[in-house]
Order: sequence, then structure tokens, then C-alpha cells
Amino acid sequence: MYQLAEPSGVIRLSDNAWIPFASDNTDYQEYLAWVDEGNTADPAPEPPAPVELTAEEKLAAAGLTLEEFGDLVDLVLTP
Repeated sequence: MYQLAEPSGVIRLSDNAWIPFASDNTDYQEYLAWVDEGNTADPAPEPPAPVELTAEEKLAAAGLTLEEFGDLVDLVLTP
């Protein structure tokens, strides 16, 4: 049994092997034969919802404090 792994492959569920959509790959050829037998791969899982960050968290992720950001804005806005 397989599960789609969008956008470029499938997962073989028996051993969690990722199989790329590559015509010269023997695992992919086995997958295509399995599909030709009338089987259907499980759909790809839904991606997790994005985490909403506060402005301060976004600045911290960029390595900036609010004060440092203010200094940068002053540099840009001050002629």
C-alpha cells in the first residue's frame, strides 16, 4: 500500500520508503504496476495550519528586537 507524497513521489507504507516519480526507478515501476492492478494510493496528508506569530515573534525570528527594528526604520525614513 502507498500514500501520495506531493508533489514528487509516494511513500511505500510497509517500510516508509519515499519513492520519487522517476521512470527509471524500480520501486516506482512496482508502484505503477500496483496502480495498474486497480489500486489507489492514499491521499497525501494535509499540511499543518500555519502558526500565526505576533510582530515581536516575527522580529525575534529575524534576530531583531523591537528597538533594533525601530533603529532600522529610522535609517530608512530619515533623509
